Formats: sequence, structure tokens, C-alpha cells
Amino acid sequence: MPIPILMYHQIDKAAGKGGPFSHLTVSPRAFRHQMNWLKRLGWTGLSMRDLKPFLDGERSGRVVGITFDDGFRNVHSNALATLQRCGFTATNYLVSRQIGGFNKWDAGLGIPHAACMSKEEILDWVRSGHEVGAHTLDHVRLTAAAPAESRRQITDVRHELEDLIGNTVDAFCYPYGDVSEEIRSVVEEAGYASATTTRGGRARSEDDRLLLPRIAVRPNDGIYRILRRWLTG
Repeated sequence: MPIPILMYHQIDKAAGKGGPFSHLTVSPRAFRHQMNWLKRLGWTGLSMRDLKPFLDGERSGRVVGITFDDGFRNVHSNALATLQRCGFTATNYLVSRQIGGFNKWDAGLGIPHAACMSKEEILDWVRSGHEVGAHTLDHVRLTAAAPAESRRQITDVRHELEDLIGNTVDAFCYPYGDVSEEIRSVVEEAGYASATTTRGGRARSEDDRLLLPRIAVRPNDGIYRILRRWLTG
């Protein structure tokens, strides 16, 4: 059975219509409704770590992967309580050199300043049963960087995050969905168990675990879109 892996970025008040990448911000109210609908429909939201036995065919059930890109502070403040109430787990892909910082990689694009999670918030996220994944040191376009720099971005971020949380970091996410055969090989060599892309679709058992597709969640995704696009699309 194909498994939807949801891709979120920010959980915050609705961005102005027509603004750059405003579709990447889902309001806390919309997120709460989306999680509630999943639960009512009998689905369980899981981190990439908890999703693994389902992807590998060791377990079966109505499960959905929940992922957040970039490690924004508003995910901790506006999504964590909803996940806890629903009994769901999720993966937050962090840009390690912007822990306690902001979305520096968006500078010049007209995207509003948004704070990233602090060390304390990350540790609270982990204590609450959720997973930390890696999203490079600096949110770079990996195929555009020199090979040695791409390798450093992929490998060193894992070490930095593991030192922070005191546990293994097995999930990776390609910034901008930017990946090539060579980049995928470096991710494998770095020891990651899974890696997600921005390619649309639901994950299947035969999919490459280091090139997993996801479903981009839109701010207005309601029950009908959940049923038609997330769960059966």
C-alpha cells in the first residue's frame, strides 16, 4: 500500500496571498484540522524513523509520514501540541548552522524573516518523541556546490546534530529537492537510512529509500483534498 509522506515548512499565520512561497506556510488552525481529520479517518502520523517498518513491509496499517523542512521555531510553538494531542510523531529536518538563527538562505527572495528553533526547543522536540533529521549545514544547492563542499554539507551536519541531541540522525532531506546520482551516493556513504525529495507522490515499498517522494501540503488542504490527494491520489 503506497504511503503518503507529507511535506510541511512553516506552521504560522497565513502569509499574504501572492507573496513569495506563501504556499509553504500553513496556519496553526489549518494544521490542527488536517491532523484531526487524519486521526478521525483512522490514520496515524509518523516520523521517518517510525515509518521505516511500514516502508519495509514489516508492519502494515494506515500510516502517514509527517515531515517539516528547515527547523522553523513556529513548528515547535504551533505544531508540537497538536502532534502530541493526536499521538503522532514527526521528523523535523534541521539546518544545523542556523539553529537559533533564521532563514538566511531565503535572503534576497522577498521571503519574510522567520526564526529557527533554538537548541532548547530542539531538545524539547526530541524529548517529546519526535525525530531530528538533517537538511545540510547551510541549506545549499548541493548539485551547484563543489563536490568536496557538498560532501561536507551532507556529512558534517549529521555529526553536529548527533552531538546536539546525543542520538543518531538517520534521516536526510535535500534542500530545494536538489539531488543527483552523485549527491545520492554521498548521502548513502554518510550512513543515512532515508532521504526525502520534493518529487510528488506517495512512497512505495520498491522506492529507493534515499529518493523518497512526498506530498506538499497547501494552506487550504481540507477534508476533500486530504481524501483525494493525500490518501488516494
